[in-house]
Amino acid sequence: MKPPLTIDPEMTVDEIMRRWPATMRVFIRNRMLCIGCPIGVFHNLTDACNAHRLDEETISQELLAAMKSDDLVSGPSVFETTGAM
Repeated sequence: MKPPLTIDPEMTVDEIMRRWPATMRVFIRNRMLCIGCPIGVFHNLTDACNAHRLDEETISQELLAAMKSDDLVSGPSVFETTGAM
């Protein structure tokens, strides 16, 4: 699978970090308190950038670079079901 070219505006920061663990470095480096935050399952990137008063375009580019470097590029969503139970 190819890495994303843009960040889905509906995807939560929690899902971004779960799908691409390398993105956690971006959140930490920018002093965003999203890792482990209970609001992360509700906030998308716009919400998180607004809450931390950060430029969304800059953070998006940093996240995309991290996504491209992640060994699990475009791994399955933790919220998708495999059909097996």
